[in-house]
Amino acid sequence: APVFRKGMHLQPRANLKLVNVHEGLPASGLRGGKVHCVKGLYEYFHYLQDREEDEGWGCAYRSMQTVCSWLRLQGHVSRNVPTILEIQEAVAATGMRKKTLVGSREWIGAVEVSTALDQLLGIECSIMMVSSGHDLETKGRELAAHFDNVGSPITLGGGVLAYTVIGVDYNEQSGECRFLILDPHYTGKDVLKTIQSKKWVGWHPVTLFRKDSFYNLAMPRPKQCI
Repeated sequence: APVFRKGMHLQPRANLKLVNVHEGLPASGLRGGKVHCVKGLYEYFHYLQDREEDEGWGCAYRSMQTVCSWLRLQGHVSRNVPTILEIQEAVAATGMRKKTLVGSREWIGAVEVSTALDQLLGIECSIMMVSSGHDLETKGRELAAHFDNVGSPITLGGGVLAYTVIGVDYNEQSGECRFLILDPHYTGKDVLKTIQSKKWVGWHPVTLFRKDSFYNLAMPRPKQCI
């Protein structure tokens, strides 16, 4: 259950999203692994929601919105989930990107997501970096610790794609890892059965990520969790 902290008032919001779409999924299939998963509630944000034509460029914005929904539903922040335009304005305000980002169809990555979370919500992130997508499996222990101690979704960006990581199944002995991925590239209707059966949320091996691309992960660190 979400923890609502004293003084936190959640404003009602239209266009409600599906919540915790990973619940009820089959096991990852990894032998000897232990599942470390997102704690609490989050909403599933993806392409084409809220009358936004963001297919092909909006995946990191949608991942950040999922992270923001988790922060809000856990009572870490009280403001509504920011729009894509608000995220662009926050990134441009720091000088990290040119002002032409605002209102454009330019994509952002995990580092910009970290900056926007700080600007808009006062939430700091740790940035995890790997030089190859296949090296993400070596980060299984650190990712497991994040889900155990913080429990937030993670924005992962690299290879011109962004995903939301909401869990890992990690075998300490072998070092093998499976990743529970919430995919923001979905363009269909919010039908849970379709989303689960077509693996828009599901377990994946490290081969999902490109060997020839670096990846950054923005791992939120709410003050109450540090």
